Amino acid sequence: MVQSSQPEGPINAGALRMPAEWEPQAAIWLSWPHNLETWPKNLAQAQFEFIRLAKVIAETQAVNVLCSSGLHAEVQTQCRTALGDVSNLTLVDIPTNDAWARDYAPTFVKKTDGTLAAVDWHYNAWGGKYPPYDCDQNVCGRVAERLEIEVVDPQICLEGGAIEVNGRGVMLSTRSCALDPNRNPEHGLGDVDEILERHLGTDKHIWLSGNSLEGDDTDGHIDQLARFVDHQTIVYAWTADKNDSQYFGLEKNLIELRRELVANDLGNISLIPLPIPAPIEYCGRRIPASYCNFLITNELVIVPQFKQLQDQLAINCFKRVFPSREVVGLDSLNLSVGLGSFHCLSQQQPQ
Repeated sequence: MVQSSQPEGPINAGALRMPAEWEPQAAIWLSWPHNLETWPKNLAQAQFEFIRLAKVIAETQAVNVLCSSGLHAEVQTQCRTALGDVSNLTLVDIPTNDAWARDYAPTFVKKTDGTLAAVDWHYNAWGGKYPPYDCDQNVCGRVAERLEIEVVDPQICLEGGAIEVNGRGVMLSTRSCALDPNRNPEHGLGDVDEILERHLGTDKHIWLSGNSLEGDDTDGHIDQLARFVDHQTIVYAWTADKNDSQYFGLEKNLIELRRELVANDLGNISLIPLPIPAPIEYCGRRIPASYCNFLITNELVIVPQFKQLQDQLAINCFKRVFPSREVVGLDSLNLSVGLGSFHCLSQQQPQ
């Protein structure tokens, strides 16, 4: 096993590259939902939706689910009863505090020789909002140890859901997350740009204001707002309803997105609006529901469904932009009560 906090000497731009999500994958990593503070009134229903997600992915490729013996025995029993006999699915003995693997599991990158490395962002539960997070903070190193791959420390606090790449040097992110004073008080945008360039292999960075979905506790993760669907196409969260309190924030993001693409000489990238669901409230607060929280696997595009009229519009959109993959809509209403969906719950491991 090779593991280090930082490779010797500076990492040259281009020495690491984060593959796009649609590039070939070896596995999808998930974490069993068990935190009652995240789902105080509907944990069983959220677990039911999670089980369906894991089983659908496992029908076509390998799935690893973090479910540790360090958890309460009853919790682990639930996980093993639900998923222990699923073909193509492995239960991994690594403890977690919560289920949002996108944010604390490794961001997998490829080195120049084609081997994998694990970028270990400093994780503090979205600016220290939800302690404890010590188990989640250690997941990247534990997964890298299991896979016998190098750990790279970028010396910055961030989460996997805060970055989106097209695999050809372009990255999307939000200033509201990356420059949050509870994450990176000592870094300005120039510092963050340099760090991301060195660790993701990107040289064109598109920065949005972010933080425009009500109820979002991540400070504006990009995977709720705008996503690449191929090298030259972005889908973005949108509503035409000016009575929706989110309208002006989403409009601002779109204006910035267009401006940033032009400024970076990326005017050839196409933009496709992706409708957001009608407002959904649970226990008196709005749920940050977004179809942008879809997951791409080797053969599938898995799209969250919220029992809304917009569900089918989203499915139709993804069928147009992913003609070579099967588009599958799965219920995510209960999972989304925890303020995330399928992309937040998963992390892809490239081949």
